[in-house]
Amino acid sequence: MISKVFLAWCALYTLASAQPPSAADLQNAELHVLPVQGNTYMMVGPGGNITIQTGKDGVLLVDTMFAPLAQRIAAEIKKLSDLPIRYIIDTHVHGDHVGGNEPLQKMGAAGASQVMGGGATVIAHDNVLNRMTTPVTGSQAPPPQTGLPNDEYDTPTKDFFFNGEAVVIFHEPAAHTDGDSIVFFRRSDVLSVGDIFTPERYPFLDLARGGSIKGEIDALNHILLLTVPEHLQDGGTRVVPGHGRLCTEADVVEYRDMVTIVRDRVQDALKRGL
Repeated sequence: MISKVFLAWCALYTLASAQPPSAADLQNAELHVLPVQGNTYMMVGPGGNITIQTGKDGVLLVDTMFAPLAQRIAAEIKKLSDLPIRYIIDTHVHGDHVGGNEPLQKMGAAGASQVMGGGATVIAHDNVLNRMTTPVTGSQAPPPQTGLPNDEYDTPTKDFFFNGEAVVIFHEPAAHTDGDSIVFFRRSDVLSVGDIFTPERYPFLDLARGGSIKGEIDALNHILLLTVPEHLQDGGTRVVPGHGRLCTEADVVEYRDMVTIVRDRVQDALKRGL
């Protein structure tokens, strides 16, 4: 019941995000790349934020925005590194985060990747692949999709070493969706968290794809376990949200508290029969 109230609460955002921007909007949209810390960057545009990690081994991306932006995204990446894209990590299934998978995957490392035929390795939780290849409702299979993950994981974590640092991926069950991943760049001290955390928006809980208010709060609390602030909450671990500005632990604390308070107030109203 509470999750249904949250979904209605966010109805305008849900409807707005259901359709991708028009071709004209994408053509005129601006892309901005901002340094985060360590060897990571954040790209901001009309889709979900992209986290970029660069170094001697190549380029790693967390999320890929929309397919029509792929050439422009690649051009911005080339300003940071001449090396190929080696890895793409999908934080969840929504099209504003995975739409550019296919074209950017094809631009990836030829012959240097573990993927047969070359191209970047696309990593995601197994539930992302399941959601991309099965219908949300009904029994009719969806049309064939491109840019599917080719290195899925179904364990609580997945990790590997790339560009001089450990990259740790955590599955957050039943939060924004049932396939959410957060990515921790350990040496850079940066977290890329997808739409679990959107500081300029209320949370969108995709119930049809396994989202829930309990899982959302659990995931926010896990993010807070991983973040360490500097003195007076200024600096420390940087958090790249699914949409919006670069954040620190203090921003996540405020967001977690807001979501929890609203959850408790709605729950109390339901108990009183309102």
